[in-house]
Amino acid sequence: MKAFIIILALSFTGLCKAQTISTDDKLHFGAGALISATAYTIVYTTTKNKKKAFWYSLGASTLAGLAKEVYDSGKENNKFDTGEWGATTLGGLTASATISLFVGKNKRNAKIALVN
Repeated sequence: MKAFIIILALSFTGLCKAQTISTDDKLHFGAGALISATAYTIVYTTTKNKKKAFWYSLGASTLAGLAKEVYDSGKENNKFDTGEWGATTLGGLTASATISLFVGKNKRNAKIALVN
């Protein structure tokens, strides 16, 4: 019985299609992450404020994605693509959130190292 279910399941795999992510969306995600990481580094280095660095870096990637899509929509046979704008913003959110998790953790380790 188990073999029958496995054969039946494998026979229908050709009919099932998963949603794919286009190469262009991956590039937008990467560009958003790069812009956000750069902005986070600059803002945090100058202000030492994690909240400000997070929001400014997220805003920078969102505005960059918006500007790119507005520019693209002005071209012939092209339209504003909210999916690409979302991919850029999501890349920025991913980078900002990841960096903010690891920034500022060295103070505790420095105190522990001084005690030993």
